[in-house]
Amino acid sequence: METGQQEPWVENYESSVRPTLQYPEIPIPHLMDRAVRQYPQRIATNFNGTTISYSALNEEINKLAAALSQLGVKKGDRVGMILPNSPQAVISYFASLKLGAIVVMMNPLNVEMELAFFIRDAQIRNLIIVDTVYRRITNIKDKIDIDNLIVTGIHDYLSFPYNILYPLKKTSDGHSPDIPRKEGIHRFSQLIRNAQQGPPEVSIDPKEDLAVLQYTGGNTGTPKGAMLTHYNIVCNVLQFREWFSALREGEERILSVLPFSHIYGLTCVLNFGFYIAATLVLMPRFEIEKVLKTISKTRPTFFPGVPTMYVAFNNQADLKKHHISSVEYWNSGGAPLPLEVLEKFERRTGKRLIEGYGLAEASPVTHSNPVKGRRKLGSIGLPIPDTQSTIVDLELGEKEMGVGDVGELIIKGPQLMKGYWNNQKETDWALRDGWLYTGDIAQKDRDGYFFILNRKKELIISGGYNIYPREVEGVLQRHPKVQEGVVIGIPDDYYGEVVKAFIFSKGGKMILEDELRDFCLNKLAPYKIPRIFDIRKELPRKNLRGAELRRYLTEKE
Repeated sequence: METGQQEPWVENYESSVRPTLQYPEIPIPHLMDRAVRQYPQRIATNFNGTTISYSALNEEINKLAAALSQLGVKKGDRVGMILPNSPQAVISYFASLKLGAIVVMMNPLNVEMELAFFIRDAQIRNLIIVDTVYRRITNIKDKIDIDNLIVTGIHDYLSFPYNILYPLKKTSDGHSPDIPRKEGIHRFSQLIRNAQQGPPEVSIDPKEDLAVLQYTGGNTGTPKGAMLTHYNIVCNVLQFREWFSALREGEERILSVLPFSHIYGLTCVLNFGFYIAATLVLMPRFEIEKVLKTISKTRPTFFPGVPTMYVAFNNQADLKKHHISSVEYWNSGGAPLPLEVLEKFERRTGKRLIEGYGLAEASPVTHSNPVKGRRKLGSIGLPIPDTQSTIVDLELGEKEMGVGDVGELIIKGPQLMKGYWNNQKETDWALRDGWLYTGDIAQKDRDGYFFILNRKKELIISGGYNIYPREVEGVLQRHPKVQEGVVIGIPDDYYGEVVKAFIFSKGGKMILEDELRDFCLNKLAPYKIPRIFDIRKELPRKNLRGAELRRYLTEKE
């Protein structure tokens, strides 16, 4: 597919947004170098009232990089991180990248089976975790091969009295983690405290060397590591910066509750925030009451979120008393934003909510509605600078469709991944002639605005998290009483979608919902466990299986 020199969407760009940019070929850590040089005393992170300046944070990053190097971490090694949003996550990320290592972020909500898969697939030998997931790691120690396990606690970067009180709290499974002193297990704080020298200088080729393996289901639902180079992510940060050109360098405060383990949070909060020398107000999880109190206290100016978060705001009766007026820019991504959610939020707050679109394979941002210019409600907006986008036929993906025609959305730009980790077959399917085939069914209008109509892939997006039916079905079908388990997404006012499972029992055996939920525990992350079970004694008379059965049940729903 060839696209014209002057695409229609460029005419709808705000006057401050350039359609083409110059992208420096630099490693990701250089994004924050200017902030360290020009704003050394500016607050880089605010974590429950504990603040760290850019200068002090850079010192911590260099110390950890030196410590990791002394442990044997070198260029090209995969460093796994299972950390909530915290100073430790920031420090670990940049320290690893300074050594030329490849970061693999994992969600602390992931269960043992998921963590074991990611660690094995990426061949992770060095792992940095929060202490509350330590037990999960020990439970899978026979399935993974780790050289160094680095453990931190949230309290490590809390000030008095929270640093004293926090360790007294129990973890989510009701126990206080007991980390033994033995070879291969290291305390995060001790590594930094004992670091003897600065990190070694490492030569990084930004266009070739990987920075991040971001696991995603892609079009098939089987987890794959999207290989993102330093250049991919740097380009996307600069594209996002150009789109939000009104944000002021060295003056913004970003409410950072989007998980850094999600590519949206990693690029549009962590990397972007440091590039503009913002203060990141770090929050480990989204809890609406705590978020509102934090907004009142810290007065952030930028809030990147997912639709579920905006539903939570809409459900609050007393929004105005929390002084949310300090937030000038509200952004939504990660999942489709229902029109009624957008309209209610804007009506109640008087603020504009900006919807965008992206995916892990694109670092992630590819489209957005203008920040202050012309927008079209219900659309994902316009392709961002240096991003080409078009619609192709659904069968072969070779014929470019016209204005208003329905087809698959494909994208081209400097932010696209190199491919999938150790998976050439899926790479060849997703990337064709430089275009990324998204699997999303869409159309474009004559002004260059794009609209997502449906998904070609069977992805369920619940609260901004991606859920793939086949993964959930694979767990359900291991239950001894289940003959067939079929999973679909159904609409939900809060989460956007939730998982519904159709269960067909073996030989008409009785199955209880509670036993199915209990069976899923520790095999699926909580957000993947079906909310609704429709238990049936026999398959439809057509005796369908797999994808055909899913389509049949979806049509009947």
